[in-house]
Amino acid sequence: MKLKIFVITIIMLSAAINLFAQEKISRTSKDEAAIRANVEQMETGWNAHDGKAFAAPFAEDADYVVVNGMHTKGKDAIEKGHIGIFTTIYKDSRNAATIKSIRFLRKDIAVAHVEWNLEFRVGGEMKRGNAISTMIMIKDNGKWSIAAFQNTPIQPQGGN
Repeated sequence: MKLKIFVITIIMLSAAINLFAQEKISRTSKDEAAIRANVEQMETGWNAHDGKAFAAPFAEDADYVVVNGMHTKGKDAIEKGHIGIFTTIYKDSRNAATIKSIRFLRKDIAVAHVEWNLEFRVGGEMKRGNAISTMIMIKDNGKWSIAAFQNTPIQPQGGN
């Protein structure tokens, strides 16, 4: 009888652990999909040359550091800055995002690394730039947003 109770207890414990693991995987998959959607929103906003759409995934008080080291604070400033570049140097640009990694630091904080491949014109000549961004994502009230963004140019390999 004791063996039967022990076996039933083990089976129930295993089932509970399995259910918990499946729930965690499902939650993580949904969270990862939401983070990926934020990156896609940025890419879509860039390629539409729409500063508001580009800035949509950012938190209201987001920190944004661009490739030249300039630091911008807040979603409104990010939007206005992109409206400015979309009407000047990047008005004919295209930007393609490739998510390299998403790592959950906690259930409500993640870090994402995204490679960006930019094409733009300068004086009629097509130029290309590559950068990698580090994004700190936060989940607040069930919604993921970008709390911090650091963009770093990727230098060509080989040669000086």
